[in-house]
Amino acid sequence: MERTMAQPYRTDDERWDAVQRRAPDADGVFYYSVRSTGVYCRPSCAARPALRRNVAFHDSCAQAEAAGFRPCLRCQPHLPPLAERQAALVAQACRLIDASEEALQLDALAASAGLSRFHFHRVFKAHTGITPRAYAAARRAGRLKAGLAGDASVTETLHAAGFGSSSRLYEASAGLLGMTPGAWRRGGQGAVIRFALADCSLGVVLVASTDQGICAILLDDNPAVLLRDLEDRFPRAELVGADSSYEATVARVIALVEAPQLGLDLPLDVRGTAFQQRVWQALREVPAGSTVSYAELARKIGAPQGARAVAGACAANALAVAIPCHRVVRNDGALSGYRWGVERKQALLDREAGE
Repeated sequence: MERTMAQPYRTDDERWDAVQRRAPDADGVFYYSVRSTGVYCRPSCAARPALRRNVAFHDSCAQAEAAGFRPCLRCQPHLPPLAERQAALVAQACRLIDASEEALQLDALAASAGLSRFHFHRVFKAHTGITPRAYAAARRAGRLKAGLAGDASVTETLHAAGFGSSSRLYEASAGLLGMTPGAWRRGGQGAVIRFALADCSLGVVLVASTDQGICAILLDDNPAVLLRDLEDRFPRAELVGADSSYEATVARVIALVEAPQLGLDLPLDVRGTAFQQRVWQALREVPAGSTVSYAELARKIGAPQGARAVAGACAANALAVAIPCHRVVRNDGALSGYRWGVERKQALLDREAGE
């Protein structure tokens, strides 16, 4: 797509410098042609460097073609930028996966995109942060949850969600649902979740655990809000006010809130989509006292176009401080939204900075 505002790279010297640097931010601002080859290119084109005396600059593709030059076959300046074309291919592949009742093979997906299986795999992961297989698994999990919420039987649901057999479904159910499909359908009925409320310097904290580990660390000023949040997650689960044996767990969580740089050496029951779990794992690798922007975090997980999706994963985090989404800031370093309040976010960052 050609830009209508070309404030940078207004002089020939600036444009020649951009061509020599193969500056990607100059793409769409101008184009350059090479007299000796008869082609025109994007500034970022990886073609062999041309001599300055053979190069002319153009404000648009139409202008270059009117001067008698043809598009470069390598950078294809007359087409949308490569990132946009790849994003469209990935979106098409996601639609194919969504529409298929059976798992699609990587070769078939790559062929539909016109790429080799290895190139397609790299492109898909670069734009989504996960592999095609992980994306398909996440979509199956979504269909499974939606089906279990309806009237269809578990058997009907497992086939509709793309699980070939009940054994495959039950093998995967602990990671996808945290319990058996039947228990999920019953709103967590039969599942026991222990919880406790305690005061801390940031208000009230609710700590809840399943047999697999801590499943929630929630912060608010109102205990009733925290209890409703837990009840909404599992309306039919057996919520048990924890006894004295749980006090040690709560104490360690409070210590984490008061000094987040210490970390939490306790098992976590982390539930989310494949993409969310990639984001949360990357967050746990951000050192205490450091911050990262949404864009940087997206690049870190291999999804450079996924800053908004990263922000959504941070907002979905139910394990405050243990999964440190408070360490994510805007590109300019300013604080952005935080599920438990920007004031708490600032307080946690101040503590990690030793202030």
